[in-house]
Amino acid sequence: MISVNNLSVEFSAKRLFDGVSFVINDKDKIALVGKNGAGKTTLLKIIKGLQTPTSGNVSVSGDTTIGYLPQQMILSDTVTVLEEVSKAFSHIDELKSQLERVNDELSKRTDYDSQEYTDLIHRMTDLTDRVSMADSDNSLAEMEKTLIGLGFTRSDFNRPTSEFSGGWRMRIELAKLLLQRPDVLLLDEPTNHLDIESIQWLENFLMTKAKAVVVISHDRAFIDNVTKRTIEINCGKIYDYSVNYSKFVELRKERIEQQIRAYNNQQKMISDTQEFIERFRYKATKAVQVQSRMKQLAKIELIEIDEVDNSRLNLKFPPAPRSGDYPLILDSVAKWYGEHKVFDNVTFTLKRGEKIAFVGKNGEGKSTLVKCIMNEIPYNGSLKIGHNVKIGYFAQNQAQLLDEDLTVFDTIDRVAVGDARLKIRDLLGAFMFGGEASDKKVKVLSGGEKTRLAMLKLLLESMNLLILDEPTNHLDMKTKDILKQAIKDFDGTVIVVSHDREFLDGLVDKVYEFGGGKVRECLGGIYEFLEKKRLENLNQLELSSAPPKEKPVKAESSTEIKPRQPRMSYAEQREREKALKKADKKVKDAENAVALKEQIVADVLKKIEEGDSSPEVFEEHASAVKNLENEMSLWEMAVMELEELKERYNVT
Repeated sequence: MISVNNLSVEFSAKRLFDGVSFVINDKDKIALVGKNGAGKTTLLKIIKGLQTPTSGNVSVSGDTTIGYLPQQMILSDTVTVLEEVSKAFSHIDELKSQLERVNDELSKRTDYDSQEYTDLIHRMTDLTDRVSMADSDNSLAEMEKTLIGLGFTRSDFNRPTSEFSGGWRMRIELAKLLLQRPDVLLLDEPTNHLDIESIQWLENFLMTKAKAVVVISHDRAFIDNVTKRTIEINCGKIYDYSVNYSKFVELRKERIEQQIRAYNNQQKMISDTQEFIERFRYKATKAVQVQSRMKQLAKIELIEIDEVDNSRLNLKFPPAPRSGDYPLILDSVAKWYGEHKVFDNVTFTLKRGEKIAFVGKNGEGKSTLVKCIMNEIPYNGSLKIGHNVKIGYFAQNQAQLLDEDLTVFDTIDRVAVGDARLKIRDLLGAFMFGGEASDKKVKVLSGGEKTRLAMLKLLLESMNLLILDEPTNHLDMKTKDILKQAIKDFDGTVIVVSHDREFLDGLVDKVYEFGGGKVRECLGGIYEFLEKKRLENLNQLELSSAPPKEKPVKAESSTEIKPRQPRMSYAEQREREKALKKADKKVKDAENAVALKEQIVADVLKKIEEGDSSPEVFEEHASAVKNLENEMSLWEMAVMELEELKERYNVT
């Protein structure tokens, strides 16, 4: 579909890419990885045609369509959400023209058994489906389904886009892109502004409905679930692996170790050769051999070791001043906005040294409770801060509070104390501010760079209660590892608000679940919590956290008057029965598929129990488990659809 041929890019005499070549095939699911500044975003822009390489080219076959989601975009403020999303179908005329061309070519061909003819048939089917979806009433249903999947409610549909934050505007643009169903999706950090429910919905969409996908993301769980191929950009070259990210990390480690061994062997050979030349340079009897060795040295191609991020930097918080035994005590805390209840009766005690997580979908009150703790907004109930508690707080707008007239170096120099002052450059390098970047003014930094700088500034301050509200949104994987390890080693108390499952794993020992106006305490780490509730991910948590419907209170009289249900026409009854029967069949088919995948997993486990410990059997097991998880996700969606239909038609 897309061929990248011998691509080279230079910026200010710095070579970003050097002879890069690879192919994006139909249905490829690719994770594009590499440290910040490696050129990931630049590569996506070149593939999309928004940027021109220094040399080389990108070939796009036939009528292949490409959709691109950048990290930043500008949306019109003069239309509603639904009107903006409906622009996804503005290309209908072009689709019809493509369909006409394909039909015309099919009518002229007679090579019915060829691969080219089969490809044309598939192309015609795809175009027909897309035209049908955009040209009929299905377009409204598809828009509603996509917007709801990304976290919008029906009451949002007719609100102007100007009322939404940048994160929600990103979702609007993502909805448009998904509705266009391009042949290739290029996604640059699509999960930064999504809550866990929306991330899981997007995962399922990309796995089941999208065609080829190339995604840049620092969410390990997300790219592990979605992708099956990993392309790493490193030192201007690419390394292409037909595995997901977790497996790639293992293979990359092996590659680096092999490079180091080869490099050391080569350096020893060079050193021995140079020593021979110096020893016998002026001996006539050795002149031929010296010349031979000198020519040999000149022909050697030096082995390069790929750059390795400095994630091994031992970044630590300053020792936490001792606080009281209970840094935080909440008793019946409640927050209302007019008639809208955010939460009520929140009661818990935070002990010194505990590390806890606030989880739940956007809008359920996680950040609101943090603001109550920080005394930024009024609340009802009792909220006590313990003795000698010093709070370090990272808010989502923390980057806006930096002094924009200072340089990056000066910003950190003003808060660094003790040993940290001796390695400010190392600290800045770990957060992607190495070299000349440390001398930049804060005012010229991007939003993501400001966020990283604010995070580093916070890490160097003295505190014993650390509150982090979505700290990982703009951090790459290596930097997240640095932050995670620093929090684990911190001897104070920590509250983390996050949708990053992998980041929370092994970091927190208690989870507070927000949903339905309630906050529920759940002991154990994030995956222990999920296992106890028989959930595969936090999306299912959020779906199950909806408040139960209150049963109507019966009247005191013995006769209960029920509202009369409007009579349905025969056609409506047939339509209801047909819809329910179809949804029920979908659930049963999904159950059968799950049972089949469970048997496959059991068969592989039996091999392992019988003593097969080959790498292939473990890869087979990982693949079988992932396939089972996918089928479970489809089964859950089918059950939800059936329940919604039953509720709509008042069927018990």
